[in-house]
Amino acid sequence: MLSKRITILLMIVLGIVATTLIVIGISPVDAAGTITVNLGATKQTIKGFGGMNHTTWISDLTDSQRTTAFGNGAGQIGMSILRIHVDESSSNWSREIATAQRAIALGAIVFASPWNPPASMTEVVNGQKRLRYDQYTAYANHLNSFASYMQQNGAPLYAISVQNEPDYATDWTGWTPTEMLNFMKNNAGSIQTRVIAPESFQYRKAMSDPILNDAQALANLDILGAHLYGTALSDFPYALFDQKGAGKERWMTEVYTDSTTDANSWPNALDVAYNIHNSMVEAQFSAYVTWYIRRSYGMLTENGAVSKRGYAMSQYAKFVRPGAVRVDATKNPTTNVYASAYKSGSNVVVVVVNRNTSAQSVTLSISGGTVSSLTKYTTSGSKSVANDGTVSNSGGTFTLNLDASSVTTFVGTIGGTVATSTPTQIVAATPTRTNTPVSGPTATRTITPTPGGVTATPTVGASPTRTVTPGSGSTCSPVTSTITAPFSYDGTGTLCWQSSNLGTYINSWNTNSVSVNGVNVTNLYVAAGSYPAKVNGFWYVSYNSSVAWGHFEAK
Repeated sequence: MLSKRITILLMIVLGIVATTLIVIGISPVDAAGTITVNLGATKQTIKGFGGMNHTTWISDLTDSQRTTAFGNGAGQIGMSILRIHVDESSSNWSREIATAQRAIALGAIVFASPWNPPASMTEVVNGQKRLRYDQYTAYANHLNSFASYMQQNGAPLYAISVQNEPDYATDWTGWTPTEMLNFMKNNAGSIQTRVIAPESFQYRKAMSDPILNDAQALANLDILGAHLYGTALSDFPYALFDQKGAGKERWMTEVYTDSTTDANSWPNALDVAYNIHNSMVEAQFSAYVTWYIRRSYGMLTENGAVSKRGYAMSQYAKFVRPGAVRVDATKNPTTNVYASAYKSGSNVVVVVVNRNTSAQSVTLSISGGTVSSLTKYTTSGSKSVANDGTVSNSGGTFTLNLDASSVTTFVGTIGGTVATSTPTQIVAATPTRTNTPVSGPTATRTITPTPGGVTATPTVGASPTRTVTPGSGSTCSPVTSTITAPFSYDGTGTLCWQSSNLGTYINSWNTNSVSVNGVNVTNLYVAAGSYPAKVNGFWYVSYNSSVAWGHFEAK
């Protein structure tokens, strides 16, 4: 492990140097220092931000640490994705349940990555462990067994990976590009949840090109997963995926920026925000998942406190919620300043990273909708997601003042009309898949989400659940709009929704109050069987939140 750490560290350092040189060389600098956001020019849909909990190598998160990582209140990071380990022995699977259940209860999705198949399925060839070729079907069944186990224990997986870092397998099972292709083509279609591959340690396209270029392998792929250890910025874009990956997701499933420096060291921790920026803008990833959640160099320190790195991630995770859509924005308005923008419903979020050691001022203009003011949140050497007040629109533009070595998030409400719509997220829906084999490479498979998405109510370390008893049957007014499941809303305001279909469950967090036909369900998960009786054929949902990350969903 020491040699791996040294090797990765060297690659990261070289990658940072190369990235800096590339940015200087190819990124145009707007002399006026203006960020132009076009709300109508949409990019990828964001699945979320998260981290790894590897209970075989280190101890599990405590309940309070789970809440700190996946909660979205004050002093919490706002993660919405948990990555867990598929142990080769089913006797160890129970270790994953408590944190997965708690993360799901707080609105997160869970995916899993294996390091090794069961020992009986492997062999050593030329000093490298590999999956035996006659065990591919058994291995697919092993992955299905893990997914079923998690489902049965109230922690359904959103997706499962074929292999962690198949091309950097000094301590685990290795796969060649041809072996990965063969499994994806001939066996991945039988996996009964979304499939992630290939999780190359350095986003090496040689591992994923064969999958994209094979019709059946591509049909069996749901999420292209990649790690970014030492990856040069010039290798972040992926033209072949842009060409052939329609309907697929693209995730960054593991990285850490530095394992030798304390996570509270600043401005070293600002590299997390810069890495997220490049992952969202240059690579167009939908998800960003860091390595250990809790570590001396993690998002949480060993005592469970949010680190500066955690606050840097939180500048994105807390405000750019699942289902948000990235929109076009000037990515490098002036030297060492980097911007990205997102919209979700009526919310607009602009995140600006200032890598200069001096304060900067840039201008922001927004087209496609009217925004009158922005709330400013800053993480710097002396601030941690600090509310720095509001910035007002003056003559159609905003003046954004950025602290030295900082990441700043600006959150506003769109008052105008935006032509494009924002997709909503289906949280933790567990797909079933059927593989219909036919001769040749034209075999197809379909994935159908299980109705209602999350079907099991967490029982270990879960957020509050409630059996609702009939209340007064009161309604709210005036009705803001009529909604139907699946539906989600993020943002501030006092709203009244009318619905004849709230789906199989409702959930909310970071709200002041939520009620259904007068029954208080504030920040609670409520299954459909516990909904109060309809009033004149409808449920009336009263919602109030004073923070931009308030959330309600009906699924």
